[in-house]
Amino acid sequence: MKLSVLIPVFNEKRTIQELVQRVLQQDIPGISAKELVIVDDCSTDGSDEIIRKLEHQHPEIIYPILLDENKGKGNAIRVAIQVASGDIAIIQDADLEYDPTDYTIVLKPIIDGHADVVYGSRFAERAQRRVLYFRHTLANHFLTFISNCLTDLNLTDMETCYKAFRLAVVKTIPIRSKGFGIEPELTAKFAKRKLRIFEVPISYNGRTYAEGKKIKWTDGLKALWAIIKFSLIDDMISGDFLHKDLLAMESAPKFTEWTIALIRPYIDGLLLEIGSGIGNNVRILMQYTDVVATEANPRYLEVLKNAFFNTPGVEVHRWDATQPPPPHLAQPDSILCVNVLEHIEEDMTVIKNARTLIKPGGRLIFIVPRGHKLFGNLDSTIGHYRRYDQDRLRTMIERQGCPVEELFTMNKVGVLGWWWRGKIARKQTLGRFGLKVFNILVPLFKLIDPILPWKGLSLVAVARKPKQLI
Repeated sequence: MKLSVLIPVFNEKRTIQELVQRVLQQDIPGISAKELVIVDDCSTDGSDEIIRKLEHQHPEIIYPILLDENKGKGNAIRVAIQVASGDIAIIQDADLEYDPTDYTIVLKPIIDGHADVVYGSRFAERAQRRVLYFRHTLANHFLTFISNCLTDLNLTDMETCYKAFRLAVVKTIPIRSKGFGIEPELTAKFAKRKLRIFEVPISYNGRTYAEGKKIKWTDGLKALWAIIKFSLIDDMISGDFLHKDLLAMESAPKFTEWTIALIRPYIDGLLLEIGSGIGNNVRILMQYTDVVATEANPRYLEVLKNAFFNTPGVEVHRWDATQPPPPHLAQPDSILCVNVLEHIEEDMTVIKNARTLIKPGGRLIFIVPRGHKLFGNLDSTIGHYRRYDQDRLRTMIERQGCPVEELFTMNKVGVLGWWWRGKIARKQTLGRFGLKVFNILVPLFKLIDPILPWKGLSLVAVARKPKQLI
């Protein structure tokens, strides 16, 4: 693996050269190459000249970026992430408060395939740390506590500089903070992306203000605001409109759980999902069975691979279900296809290919939007060719020789919201706030769904491929 060390610099001429030498001296098991991406944030003390000399001494390892305007640590790290080319990255301040000899312990959970992100904690038990400002420690504990309350993590040191991560994942996360707000911003977005986060103890050689420490009490207030802001704003992936709608569905995990609970009795053995998107269903399905997640969209596929990298019981493969199944796909016992058919013009082809792939005797489960009369502005905007009725879906499936065993609707309350938002208000997005409210009310909607006198927003079909005759 290749390691990218991301080094933001502002007026660190006393320490930058020694820091670089220490980083270059590290021999880390599992790391075969290193690059140092040094971003000088418009220093005025001559740090930039030292960085140029270091580049001349190590031209194949050191990649300097000299900014012409001071914009803060967050901006410097964002720039460094954009140009870094490693498999793993670690953020390294240039002030020698953090010791590069800790790289081995910080990087090990990622190298071993267990973690996506690792925090180096100054407050976890360790052999030594310099004793300094109590008020800073108290502020760190307070900010970490508030962050943990809003992210549901149990970190001991959210504000630590040492954050290591798989670079491919973080390159898909937009960074908005220009200053020290980057620490809570990244933490909030790591949590919302459901990344595997580890924490390990590190040594810490904090410095005094006389020695060059720059953080101020006002930065603590800014960090508190960033914690609150990024807990409310769900801006955690770079992507197009469909990405945002798929992410919006993460605001309604109880609805996804309700859907999976309804179809779970029909799932047996290895399950393959057609069109897994960014993995909203997979995160629940993997609790019950082994899952093969497939996706045709390259951007969604990248998100899936990052989300389930080295996850036991989950495989991710590229498959456009309008094409014949590739030979490397294992024959599943069950196939699930949730809200995919309506996006495909030749929807019958998907059903045919699913029947070809599944084992004899296996079940096919299709969930599609119901009701031609509900088709509106929202359907068109998110790429629906159609909505379905029960007779059409049954006919399509049974034409492929798979008798439909169950055919039912769900989410009757959702009909009212979809009709209002798509037909009357003519909105173009699902609305994340509305989905959060809907998610809170899902237990009530589940309770009244069987007694409401109209059909639901979603149509569920369960069919079985006949067993071959012996």
